[in-house]
Amino acid sequence: MAILEQGNITIHTDNIFPIIKKSLYSEHEIFLRELISNAVDAIQKLKMVSYAGELEGEIGDPQITLSIDRDRKQLKIADNGIGMTADEIKRYINQVAFSSAEDFIEKYKGGADQPIIGHFGLGFYSAFIVADRVEIETLSYQKGATPVHWTCDGSPSFELSEGSRTERGTTIILNLSEEELEYLEPARIRQLVKTYCDFMPVPIALEGEVLNKQKAIWRESAGNLKEEDYQEFYRYLYPFQDEPLLWVHLNTDYPYQVNGVLYFPKLRPDIDLTQGQIKLFCNQVFVSDHCEEVVPRFLLPMRGVIDSPDIPLNVSRSALQADRKVRSIAGFIAKKVGDRLKELYRSQRDQYLNIWSDLSTFVKFGCLNDQKFREQVKEILVFRSSAELSEATSSDRGQDSQGNWYTTLQAYLERNQEKHENRVYYCTDAASQATYIELFRKKGLEVLYLDSFIDSHFVSLLEQEYQDVRFSRVDAELDDTLLETEEAEIVDPTTNKTRSQTLKELFEAAIANSRINVRTESLKDTDASAPPAMVLLPEAARRMREMSAFLGQDPANLPDDHILLVNTAHPLVQNILSLQQGAILSSDGYSPSQVLAEQLCRHIYDLALMTQKGFDAEGMKAFIERSNAVLTALTTRQ
Repeated sequence: MAILEQGNITIHTDNIFPIIKKSLYSEHEIFLRELISNAVDAIQKLKMVSYAGELEGEIGDPQITLSIDRDRKQLKIADNGIGMTADEIKRYINQVAFSSAEDFIEKYKGGADQPIIGHFGLGFYSAFIVADRVEIETLSYQKGATPVHWTCDGSPSFELSEGSRTERGTTIILNLSEEELEYLEPARIRQLVKTYCDFMPVPIALEGEVLNKQKAIWRESAGNLKEEDYQEFYRYLYPFQDEPLLWVHLNTDYPYQVNGVLYFPKLRPDIDLTQGQIKLFCNQVFVSDHCEEVVPRFLLPMRGVIDSPDIPLNVSRSALQADRKVRSIAGFIAKKVGDRLKELYRSQRDQYLNIWSDLSTFVKFGCLNDQKFREQVKEILVFRSSAELSEATSSDRGQDSQGNWYTTLQAYLERNQEKHENRVYYCTDAASQATYIELFRKKGLEVLYLDSFIDSHFVSLLEQEYQDVRFSRVDAELDDTLLETEEAEIVDPTTNKTRSQTLKELFEAAIANSRINVRTESLKDTDASAPPAMVLLPEAARRMREMSAFLGQDPANLPDDHILLVNTAHPLVQNILSLQQGAILSSDGYSPSQVLAEQLCRHIYDLALMTQKGFDAEGMKAFIERSNAVLTALTTRQ
C-alpha cells in the first residue's frame, strides 16, 4: 500500500484521545449516534449532487451497514454516500474535525460540574471515545477518484495512503480499546440504534437485519396523517400505556424550525409533574429523554417528540434556559397547545368534556404557571356542576358521556346572579361533602366540583381573576336560603332558657371542647336524609391550615377551631331534647336519660366529624367504644 502522505495534525494537545475520553467519560455510547449521523449526511449530500446533475450513474438504494469483527476487535460503520478524496480528508478530518474537538473540549471541559445536554455535533472525533485507532476507507463519487485509506491512533500523527475500497462511500473502522469491547455485542449495537437512530431516514443494517423504524411522522404534513397513525406512533413510543387523550402536531420553519407531535396522556395519580417525558430530537437524531429546559414547565407531563435543529445542545442547562430562541420556541409550543384545546372545545365539545377530568390537570397547571397560556384558555375552562343544565340558555355548558354537566365560571355567575350574586359555591370532595351538596341541590343552589389535587391552588387563582366574586366551599357556611328564619323562641320558665340555648349547652357539655363553636339552626324542609348536625369550616381558617400543610409546617388535619351546626329541626335532635328535659335525677344525682342524651350528642358530633376526616387508630377505637355504649344504653331502656 503506497503511502500518500504522513504528517501531524495541527493541534495544541499532545494526544487528543485521552482528553476526549476523560471529558465525555459518562456518555461513551454517543459515538455511534455521531458516526451514523455523519453517514446519513454523506448520503443526503450524494442526493444533492445527483439533483444537480453532477453524478454519473444511479444513486442506488441508500443504506448504512454496521459490521462486527470480533477477532480484530473492530466495529465498522459503512455508507454508500458521497465519499471523500484525499484532499477532502485532509480538509475535513485533519483540520476541521480535530481543531473542532479541541475547541469543544476547551469550552466544555467542566465535565460533570457543568453537565451538557446531549453532544450532537461531536462529529467524527467522537470515534476516539471508544477506539485506540480509527481508520477510514473511502471512495469519492467523482469520476476517476482514487480510494483513500486514513489511520490515526489519537495522537497528532496520521497516515494517508491509497485505499482498497471499490464502491462509492465511506467506511469508518474502529479498533476498539480493551475497556470498550461491549460494542462488539450485536444486542448492544441494536439497542443503541433503536435509542438514537430509530427515526433516521436511511436504513441501518446489522447482519442483514434493518434495525431502525425510519418513518418520523412528525416530519410529515398533518394533512397526510390519519388518527390511527398518531395512535400507532404513541403505542410505539410508549408501549403498554393507556391510549392518549389528544395530540398536537407542531410544524413551523420560521423564525426557527420546530417539528413534533405532543400527546396528552391519561394521567395516573402518582404522576410527577416535574419530570419530563418528551423526547428531544435534532434532525431525527435522538438527543435526550428530558426537555425540561425546552418546553414550558406545565407541559412536562406531556409525551411525544420535539425535533429542532435550532435548539443549542452543546451548552449547559442554565445557558439553555437563558437562551432567547429556546424561550421563544417554548412560547410557540404553549400557544400551539392552547390553540388545539380551543379548537377541540369549539368543534368537538363532547370529546372535550369526556377527557376534561384528565385534561384539566394540564390546563390548570398551565394557568398557574403561564400568564399568556391562562389568557389564551380562560374561556374554555369548565367545571362539573351539581345542577341539571339541560334548560340553561348559555352555550358555555355541555354534558359528558357519563351524564355529568359542565359549565364555564362566567356562565355559572350569570345563571345564579339573582340567587346569590357574585358568589360561587364549590366542593372539593364529592364523597365526604355529599351531605352538604345534597342540601344545596335540594334548594336549587348550584355547586361546582373543584375536586382535583390541583384545585386547592386553582381556587386562589380564580379569586385573583374574579376579585368581586366570593368563593365558598359548601362546608364553610350555609346559604340563608337553607335556613329557617325563626320567630323568637319561647323561654322555658323552669330553666329560663330557650330550646336552642338548652341544645347548645347540652352539646357543649357532651363534646367538652371550648374551641368548638356550637351553633343551633333550623334547616328548611328537614327530613330523614338531612343531617342532625354538620361541621362547618370557616373558609379563611381552613385555607390557612391547608397552606401550612402544603408548606410542610403542619399536617392537614381538621382545624381545632370549627363550627358544629346543630339542626334543631331534625327529629333526632328534638328527641334528644325531649329525653334531656324528661330526665329524672336519682338521689345520688345520676340520671340515665341525661347520660344517654349526652352520649347521643357526642355520637352526632362523631358522625359529623366523619364527613370531614377519617379517624386515626386511637380516634377510631374511642369512636367504637362510644358507639357501643350508646347502643347498649338504647337497648337496655324499657
